[in-house]
Amino acid sequence: MYKISITPEEIEKLELASFPGRIRVIDSVGLEFLAAIRYLKRQKILGFDTESRPSFSSDQPHYGVSLLQLSGAEKAYLFRIKLMRGIPKQLRAILSNEKILKVGAAVNDDVRGLEKHHDFPPRGFVDLQKIVWEYGIKDKAVKKMAANILGIRISKTQQLSNWEAESLSDAQQAYAATDAWVCREMYLKLLSSKKNPLTPEQMMPNPPKNQEHNDKDNTQERKG
Repeated sequence: MYKISITPEEIEKLELASFPGRIRVIDSVGLEFLAAIRYLKRQKILGFDTESRPSFSSDQPHYGVSLLQLSGAEKAYLFRIKLMRGIPKQLRAILSNEKILKVGAAVNDDVRGLEKHHDFPPRGFVDLQKIVWEYGIKDKAVKKMAANILGIRISKTQQLSNWEAESLSDAQQAYAATDAWVCREMYLKLLSSKKNPLTPEQMMPNPPKNQEHNDKDNTQERKG
């Protein structure tokens, strides 16, 4: 059974984790791009995320999605779609393939950002933020969900870095790959977990203090 919510203090006690596999940055359509497509097409479940160059003031432009991340268990591909001048047809086919699940958080926002590069029918997307409540989890931030579901701490220090830099640093690559991969791992863990939905009271912004998630009476009612 998972916690309804997890505190920053609890997260800091957890072991820092990052994507353990091979990371490949793709910035053009060539042999490496085609190898990435072959790998991704063979996967049934992919971790999914995007990154955008941040704007720090109102007079800065909105830069839009710079990076698309797709991760399997052992390989993560980071597509620099602005350098690629959009999303190639083969990559759009994966984003539209309902048989390949793409698991992320706040998926609709990411998809809308990608659609500004190319219009495509998004299919096969899973939003963790929309399903974790079924497992008794109220937190929706990726860092908190990862701590709660997988018992690991992930770094967010590169989140506001320049995703349109001439080259991505090792730290940026690790961050981007991890954010996609961890969504896949959380989904797989949830699939093997017993559901324990939040009650309407627990889903409120400020639930009653005496409302315990593991209340025996509520548990029995849900089992019935």
